[in-house]
Amino acid sequence: MVYSIVKTRNIGIMAHIDAGKTTVTERILYYTGRTHKIGNVDHGTAAMDWMPQERERGITITSAATTCFWKNTKINIIDTPGHVDFTAEVERSLRVIDGAVAVFCAVGGVEPQSETVWHQADKYNVPRIAFVNKMDRQGADFQRVLQMMHDMLGAVPVPVNLPMGGGMDFEGIISVLEGKAIYFNHETSGATYRKEEIPEKYRDLYKEARKLLWETVAMFDDRAMEKYFREELHSSEVNKLIRKATIEGNIVPVLCGAALKNIGVQQLLDAIVDWLPSPSDLPDVEGTDEHGNAVVRKRNSKEPFAALIFKIQSDAHLGRLAFIRVYSGSIEDGAKILNNSTGKKTRLLRLVQMHAAKRIHLDSIEAGDIAAAGIKLASTGDTITSIEHPVILENITFEEPVMQIAIEPVSIADDKKLEEALQEMLFEDPSLKIGADPDSGQTIMRGMGELHLEIVTDRLNREKKVEVRTGKPQVTYRESISCTSEEEGVFEKVIQGRGNYAAVNIRVVPIDTGIEFYVCVNDTVVPQHFIKAVERGVMGSVGAGPLAGFPLDGIRVELTGIDINETDSTETAFSYAGAMALRKSVQKGCPILKEPIMRLDITCPADYFGEVIGDINARRGKVQSFEQRGEVQAIIARVPLAELFGYSSTLRSLSQGRAGFSMQFSEYMEVAGNIQKKLLEKMGISGY
Repeated sequence: MVYSIVKTRNIGIMAHIDAGKTTVTERILYYTGRTHKIGNVDHGTAAMDWMPQERERGITITSAATTCFWKNTKINIIDTPGHVDFTAEVERSLRVIDGAVAVFCAVGGVEPQSETVWHQADKYNVPRIAFVNKMDRQGADFQRVLQMMHDMLGAVPVPVNLPMGGGMDFEGIISVLEGKAIYFNHETSGATYRKEEIPEKYRDLYKEARKLLWETVAMFDDRAMEKYFREELHSSEVNKLIRKATIEGNIVPVLCGAALKNIGVQQLLDAIVDWLPSPSDLPDVEGTDEHGNAVVRKRNSKEPFAALIFKIQSDAHLGRLAFIRVYSGSIEDGAKILNNSTGKKTRLLRLVQMHAAKRIHLDSIEAGDIAAAGIKLASTGDTITSIEHPVILENITFEEPVMQIAIEPVSIADDKKLEEALQEMLFEDPSLKIGADPDSGQTIMRGMGELHLEIVTDRLNREKKVEVRTGKPQVTYRESISCTSEEEGVFEKVIQGRGNYAAVNIRVVPIDTGIEFYVCVNDTVVPQHFIKAVERGVMGSVGAGPLAGFPLDGIRVELTGIDINETDSTETAFSYAGAMALRKSVQKGCPILKEPIMRLDITCPADYFGEVIGDINARRGKVQSFEQRGEVQAIIARVPLAELFGYSSTLRSLSQGRAGFSMQFSEYMEVAGNIQKKLLEKMGISGY
């Protein structure tokens, strides 16, 4: 059956690790008939966690795509990881979905990674609904989660479901829209449920929630607001107003349940269909042509074909598969396409619909679809279009890695094999970086954390059949300056009988983060191609600072002077001169090291509170806040990544295995002078 674009939903499911996101997805697949048996994360039988590493660890590592059907609507789902080391998977998924379900733990509430993915969704203006899961756990507090969403995420959470009880007393949910209590049949794994009158003890809570819902949605529609003050809004009108306010990003409808106990998931499916947008509800797609001019495509099948590659995955049977989101037009399997990022024409082969690691062949795809296909030399972020109507869509950007290890094959004979395997994994994982140590010549692999690098190493051994050795994980530092400085760079050389001359003055100024380039000379007098050449030279030199060769960060580069020789000045000369001036000015600007600081979120019983705090202080950490989460205390701290190697073992030891933690990258901060001196000495660098 072919589903129209109006009857299509492209959604992502996002959450902090262990909030129950994959369990929610497994129930969705079961109730929609996509699977006939409920998968279990703890037993390693979850359909969406198909990698061996995911099943062994009970966590989602890579985003998995699937398609199911509910209320005569096609729902394309991307289940994303919750662990901070795999946040790149969330980033590229959020780039291509139209709506999202944010899953929160009823005990933990808004946890660090859920906060991170929420702000990633903000960046792409993704409409959201929320599902407060684990209402059956001791310490579950629905109202507290709503307050945290308001305070920490800046959201306008509006409860459309209410829990009846909590913890061991959780018995079902109340539909605020219908005014009914809903009880689920455990004998049918929650597939059937009954609706009854709301018990008297919950009537006041329901009336308050109904008033809030009616008032809030009417507020965002002038006509509805006028009617609300004159007469009662019907629930069918409110249902439409919820959809409008959700798509416009004004509210976040909040549902609740307990996925593991099969409570509340069908109502979540109803909300996905009723309130999250179809592709046709969203603005036209904007891109550029090869000259940088704006191009607009409407989200329908009559427009020229345009799609974005958001993920590359190696398949044992089909080779390299490119996951694509189609924004406009349609195309058939085997058709010729243009990769606008490379300028190469290629063929779309083996077009398939994905269900985790399983595939269903497709004859064609059209606007609104998410599918996969064999596309040669494709990379994440590439735009593919019809040959006659090229366009380049917005790319996907990823955070830089914060940790690195040295890697080498156990057998020298596997050198080439390792190189090829790493290149294949670079295509799959944009957050992975490979380089060489300039001193030792060792291959250096950089990633988002210990777990990320551990998974990559394990995959090299298992999937690529390359046995490798790795060094100890090391922090990826940054280099910056502590004071403003200015220097001149002069390049004067005869190359192939022709003179090459350029002289530039560069001022460097410390800033918080990033690299900025400013032109402080009269660019109406200086030819633009020379200024661009200086910028190329400068930006090409920021990858290695003067202290230990780490990338530069937190510097504003100002071009303050430029000297041109009418006969000998060339772009090459200005590029070299810009690079020379940058190196000299950074050297003069009192260079410093900056280290990655992690936000640490620890939950521990009160009995071990003192020991955990003392250990944080010993690791150069700073406690930011405390809060009560159910029966345990939560500690929010910021700690240098260099001090967190092996922290999980230490925390288990301090708390007799009763404390847990998660961490995510926060920022780069200057290393204290005495610590910097020790670090540089350890690297064999002296004189700073």
